Amino acid sequence: MLIRSKLTAFDFALYAVVVLAWGLAWIGIHFQVGVVAPAVSIFWRFLLAGLVMLAIAAFRGDRLRYSLADHAAFALLGLLLFSINFLLFYHAAETLPSGLLSIVFSLASFINVWLGALFLNMPVDRRVVAGGLLGTAGMAALFYPQFAGSPVPHGALIALCLCVLGTFAFCFANILSARLSVRKYPVFASSGYGMLYGSASLALYALLRGYEFTVEWTLPYLGGLIYLALIASVLAFTCYLTLLGRIGADRAAYVTVLGPIVALAVSTWVENFQWTAIAAAGLAAVIAGNVLVLKPRKTR
Repeated sequence: MLIRSKLTAFDFALYAVVVLAWGLAWIGIHFQVGVVAPAVSIFWRFLLAGLVMLAIAAFRGDRLRYSLADHAAFALLGLLLFSINFLLFYHAAETLPSGLLSIVFSLASFINVWLGALFLNMPVDRRVVAGGLLGTAGMAALFYPQFAGSPVPHGALIALCLCVLGTFAFCFANILSARLSVRKYPVFASSGYGMLYGSASLALYALLRGYEFTVEWTLPYLGGLIYLALIASVLAFTCYLTLLGRIGADRAAYVTVLGPIVALAVSTWVENFQWTAIAAAGLAAVIAGNVLVLKPRKTR
């Protein structure tokens, strides 16, 4: 009987960094929307982060020259993980509170398990189905106060769909990153190129849409940009992709379960998110469902 290896102290440290960095990042995204087009804000974020990542790679002496096939893989990673994923969530942030965005994103742990089974031949057991049902019920409970007692807001439904699509883009990027980790690409170099390719695709999208490449010269916007670029991108993605290579895409995605606890706590204070008994029960169901999905599994 094969038992999944236990997480080490280093794995837990990586978890803690990513959970805190990404949990607080949702409020940073909140301060990025409004004046500057979302695509432009994300472009600045990953242009800065990508340059910093490659500078660190050069300082470390990591390999920086790769084949065209390697760059194609980095470009696909950048498109999924650092472009489409964030663009959809930034647009959703114009309508939904940041805490609710993080709840949708937490379903990545459930989706990753199924994609791992489909693309990486990882086994799936009945607990995954039960966990998915719990997570779906919890999502419905958390969004219920947004819709109860009035016609369903059209904008909120669109924002919810954008979040789901963004989460799928993140999960497909996880599968790709898991494949790349097998080939032992240096994290700083591969992530740095991915971020620059992602920012390039965002720049093209912004140009096609006619957006101006501006910056909002306010402390909340600039502070959020610096935090998102250096802490939530350079530090957190380095830790997350390292974790993914060490323990696999399904268990690494557990950080998306713990992140909502941090994000909703901040959202309660900053955005005046209103808690109800139903919402609290929904959050508990989402967390319980994801824990059930990611509990170490014994296989014969």
